[in-house]
Amino acid sequence: MKRTGPLFTLLAGLLLALFMLSLNATTGTKPASTSQADTPADKVSPSPAATNTTASPSPSPPVTPSRSPTKVSVPNADYAGRTDDDSAAVSVSLRDGRAIAYFCDGRDKESWLRGDVEDDGSMKLTGEGGSVLNGTLKGGSIRGTVDIEGGPYAFTADKAVKPSGLYRATATVRNAEIDGGWIVLSTGDQVGILNRDGEPSPAPRIDPETGAVTIDGQRLTARPVTP
Repeated sequence: MKRTGPLFTLLAGLLLALFMLSLNATTGTKPASTSQADTPADKVSPSPAATNTTASPSPSPPVTPSRSPTKVSVPNADYAGRTDDDSAAVSVSLRDGRAIAYFCDGRDKESWLRGDVEDDGSMKLTGEGGSVLNGTLKGGSIRGTVDIEGGPYAFTADKAVKPSGLYRATATVRNAEIDGGWIVLSTGDQVGILNRDGEPSPAPRIDPETGAVTIDGQRLTARPVTP
């Protein structure tokens, strides 16, 4: 008896292979390829990152500085005038924001006052015995009051042109301490007090051009007063 088993098995395998090739050709099926899903995560090309578009901030409007109160430039100058009741004279000298003033009635009442001048032209000057001058520079004049023994004295002092202005002389004459103050007005009138060891009396006239004055036989020089 002949052995046909192996041969039969080989033929059956060939027929099956031919059948499968024919089936693939008919259906168009292709061997599966590796999909992106099967690719490791570190091999997948990253998608382009989304670009965040930030709007540029609109420029802030320019800040307009607030206006400061108007300031007045206080000039260096001298002022001289009389009280409203014409009983005394007042002179004020201004230099670099400082002021010195002299109130004098030409007999026995006087006061030297000092202080600062504000940017708006106002001033409050003080002197011995509690005397106070309150004034304001406006235009070419200082208008104010002097509070001194006997009550407040309102005054107006106009800008002085030399030789008008404020003068003072101090010296020792015949063992007496001399201290004299003078206000020369624009009219040429002079109002002054001379103190000898603290005792007041009317002052002699000075030469307004040179300041020369003779006191108790001795020639002195009265000089312009500034702060």
